Amino acid sequence: MSLIAQWVDTTLETTGMDAVDALRAFFLLAAATTVSISIPSSLRDRFLVYGPRATSISTSSDQSAAARAQPAGEGKGAGRGILDYMATWQVPHSYFKQFYIASLLSSVFWAAQLLSRGVVFQAIATRVNEEHRQQSMSMTQLIICWILLAMQGSRRLWECINFSKPSSSQMWVVHWVLGLGFYLAAGVAIWIEGSGTLLTQDLTIHHLQITNAPSMRTFFLVPLFLVASGLQHDSHHYLFSLEKYTLPQHPMFSGVVCPHYGAECVIYLSLSLLAAPRGALVNKTMLACMAFVAVNLGLTARNTKAWYAQKFGKDSVKDWWYMIPWLY
Repeated sequence: MSLIAQWVDTTLETTGMDAVDALRAFFLLAAATTVSISIPSSLRDRFLVYGPRATSISTSSDQSAAARAQPAGEGKGAGRGILDYMATWQVPHSYFKQFYIASLLSSVFWAAQLLSRGVVFQAIATRVNEEHRQQSMSMTQLIICWILLAMQGSRRLWECINFSKPSSSQMWVVHWVLGLGFYLAAGVAIWIEGSGTLLTQDLTIHHLQITNAPSMRTFFLVPLFLVASGLQHDSHHYLFSLEKYTLPQHPMFSGVVCPHYGAECVIYLSLSLLAAPRGALVNKTMLACMAFVAVNLGLTARNTKAWYAQKFGKDSVKDWWYMIPWLY
């Protein structure tokens, strides 16, 4: 316990934040970093584009590939050489499956910690300041939100196993590390604004017997979560059924490049609203989590549209939305 608590204290003292604010800052800083990398083409083409979308969607990426093929020191400066070298730090794209393994294991781990009031839970929850503890989620909210997040991780893992095809695609190793960090952090974010309740009430197996009528918030948001999950599942199944590199023709993809990305944003938005602490409209930690999701998927959707335009012609996706109709 002392080692874990000491590590948490050192981290929070360095940032000058409590555990809630530090978690929010992680999500927002990660999102801001991704946006920053996406602006210069020299970084975007090397580090953000992966899979089939990496196949020369722009002139700059072609030039980068040509530069990488040259012997070291020929036709490029030291800075460019360093970027090219960093871009070679790749892992198989199939490592995406590990994100959802981490998500599911995180959900199981925190269920055990919350039920037993374990040392890791104590180390984090006791580092939440009094202001955040006073405005806390209810025990029912905690249970429902944990179940929904566990369902999301389980479904995505099942889809990665069953809807995957052999591929030589790769992604930058930092994507992989950041993805693992995100899913592990999301496992904490789903309960941390309920620390005040968890520290004053024992969570037992009997709390799983929810007998009260659902609130209006639960009545509307749980179905929204389930509908968005269903739409995302159907989108993934349809994409899996396509011949390689075929432009989607399914009604869900009518005028939308990546409707499954929009569905994921709705999933995290519903969790942000469903997990709102007492007296608050939204759970700000989960909202920061959703911001990270929206930024990353939004940038990937832009790259996908550019790749579609190059492969199938600009007119094929000219008026298509990226991932959310009439919004983005």
